Amino acid sequence: MKVVLHAHAISRLAERGATESEVIDTVLRGEKFPAKFNRTGFRLNFPFDSIWMGQKYNIKQVEAFAVQEDNFWLVITIIVKYF
Repeated sequence: MKVVLHAHAISRLAERGATESEVIDTVLRGEKFPAKFNRTGFRLNFPFDSIWMGQKYNIKQVEAFAVQEDNFWLVITIIVKYF
């Protein structure tokens, strides 16, 4: 299924440290879970092994929150966690 990012999600990519391809991959391959406001959440871990905000992390977890339209997922926002 096609994945489209809302302008809000696109504006959050750089500030939260994710790429568009990671978000798309999260929706297509990630764990699916129910979220607030009749949205669907998707979660996927990526190897990171780098520095974010001055601290070293090994894993980056991307969470995408989306609504299903006729034939695509519309990603409303994203959250990124580092471990």
